[in-house]
Amino acid sequence: MMVISEKCCIFAPNYKLFSLSMNLKKTVLAVASLVVCCHFAHAQTFVRGADVSWCTEMEADGKMFYDANGRETEMMALLRQIGMNAVRLRVWVNPETEYGPWCDKADVLVKARRAHAQGLDLMIDFHYSDRFADPGQQNKPSAWAGLSGNDLKQALKNHTTDILQALKDEGIEPRWVQVGNETRPGMVFDDGKIDWNKSGSAVWNGYISLSNAGYEAVKSLLPEAKVIVHIDNGKDDNAWFFKAFKQYGGKFDMIGLSHYPDYTNWNSDNTSVATRIKELNNQFGVPVMLVETGYDAWDQDRAFNVMDDLFNKVEGLSGCAGVFYWEPEVYGSWRPAIYTTWGWGAYNKGAFTSQGRPGKQLKPFDGGTAGLIEIKNHEIPSEAYYDLLGRRAVLSGRRGIVVSRHHQKTIFTNQQK
Repeated sequence: MMVISEKCCIFAPNYKLFSLSMNLKKTVLAVASLVVCCHFAHAQTFVRGADVSWCTEMEADGKMFYDANGRETEMMALLRQIGMNAVRLRVWVNPETEYGPWCDKADVLVKARRAHAQGLDLMIDFHYSDRFADPGQQNKPSAWAGLSGNDLKQALKNHTTDILQALKDEGIEPRWVQVGNETRPGMVFDDGKIDWNKSGSAVWNGYISLSNAGYEAVKSLLPEAKVIVHIDNGKDDNAWFFKAFKQYGGKFDMIGLSHYPDYTNWNSDNTSVATRIKELNNQFGVPVMLVETGYDAWDQDRAFNVMDDLFNKVEGLSGCAGVFYWEPEVYGSWRPAIYTTWGWGAYNKGAFTSQGRPGKQLKPFDGGTAGLIEIKNHEIPSEAYYDLLGRRAVLSGRRGIVVSRHHQKTIFTNQQK
């Protein structure tokens, strides 16, 4: 229990410490404002986030997003309501040449401003391509087509600096930066392709030189940001990759993994990824982040069980920094317009219901602040209980907070059974 005074600290329901100044009179301002106006204690906070890079494209297509009560809600505010504390945004170099006007600098700034306004931490994911980069495609941006060697490294540095400086000019400093996306085969082909026909450092030279160029660009502007090297298939034994990467001069502050559990063998996959996280953290001495996860959306009860199991297995690991769901906001049959041209189907791991509301598979991403934004100004009675959806309720075994008045002092008490 903490007593609130004019200079106060409270324990929010997830038992993380927050502090702020407030002028407390006879009313308690929205409990959400206590959460939104303060900053997470980064060293102690397990990151629960989402990559919602598609949200502006969906909005342009007329899609809207709603809270649990069916009220239209801005995406970043909605993520905050459901208990998340971070957002991941991908960046392409010149996407209009291949994809459309999305995930370029202007679009990223729009989404970053919105996330920052909600107090969400930010991860920037550089693909160094004009479209999706992944193990199957690491295409060089069209603007860099004629470049190689130091000229290519400089172009990559300039692009990285340009995006991060634009964010910094807005007062937004990403907490994490990915230099490449799922770069198991390398990046920016063919210059940065890992060449298995060679031996020793020659296998890695092109990729590592470009990755390090990105690392140096990040550190020159944001020395405190964690630079992530990201690969796919997090459940596999990936120590060999990072061992060679580091042996031949590669730089990184954090390891990023993608983890998409198998539909049937999801339990063993989650167990495996937890084991790999521990191994990587022990061997390389850096935090490990699941920067992408997701599960088939058609059965939300099953999807909830999968995500709940994943959190149960990784949240308590000292080496695991957090988990990001990839594009949970997708619902219905929506897909990017370019997918028709490419012959791709709709993404099947969206985590919103057909009504555009957060699905139950996102409940494990609640860091203990879900719904508190819904509590508006209230006259403080002798005692009032709010659950984690921000609803007034009778005292029960559910997790939440008790707000009470005692001799003109307001007391917030955690309740969890």
